[in-house]
Amino acid sequence: MPVVVVVAVLANVLGGTEEPSGDGPAVVEGSTAPRPEDLPVLPVEVPPVTPEADASCPAFMTELPLELAGEPSRRVQSDTPYAYAWGDPPIVLVCGVDRPAGWVVGVSAIQINGVQWYVDTSDPDTTVWTTVDRPVHVEVTLPADVDSAPVTALTGRIAATLPAVEPTPGG
Repeated sequence: MPVVVVVAVLANVLGGTEEPSGDGPAVVEGSTAPRPEDLPVLPVEVPPVTPEADASCPAFMTELPLELAGEPSRRVQSDTPYAYAWGDPPIVLVCGVDRPAGWVVGVSAIQINGVQWYVDTSDPDTTVWTTVDRPVHVEVTLPADVDSAPVTALTGRIAATLPAVEPTPGG
């Protein structure tokens, strides 16, 4: 029982008793990170699936992380398999969305690690980031008080699975 001896010695050194109490595991106070199964299923509205989404999104979706910016993944309910979410309040990703309204080629894109994004801040509660230089658009919706860290973390996976294309006004 070397483990019990070590625990007893540490407890004695730290001011506890020499013998373990035997009352079971210690109660640790404070909050713990939510587990995916603890978060409610999140309904996510998605556009109809296009042939382009069916061709491009599956490879990308398999590369998404289980944790993003310290937030665990969570279950989603959508009409396609191309939606994913993390945390509460949620960070929501949808692959195969429509071209973002308000985006102008060459004028309003931000580049992060080689991926071009259009950023929509018109809703005071969310910031919507949408890729504009991939064969399909990927949309990431963040709570307004969250910075670009989740988007930055996703750019490597986007670049690795969705090849860059020249942005076009109609695409």
